[in-house]
Amino acid sequence: MSFLSWIIVGGIIGWLASIVMKTNAQQGIFLNIIVGIVGAFLGGLFLSPLFGAGTINGNDFSVSGLLVSFLGAIILLAIVNLFRRRSAR
Repeated sequence: MSFLSWIIVGGIIGWLASIVMKTNAQQGIFLNIIVGIVGAFLGGLFLSPLFGAGTINGNDFSVSGLLVSFLGAIILLAIVNLFRRRSAR
């Protein structure tokens, strides 16, 4: 996969995850891309063995690969939100 398509797909996955986690207003396109790519990495580490699917980081553009990357991005945002709530107290 080319670097540009990796960034575009990572940005879309990060954007969709931020909508689901209701953090879309707090982050811009750059953070959406970071969340999508890092979330795909986390999904590859923790969720790929469970589902037997790859991620966008592993050049897997199947539905299961995109879903694992998306779930990894949601998990990443949940962890970030947990730390934000703790620091706000």
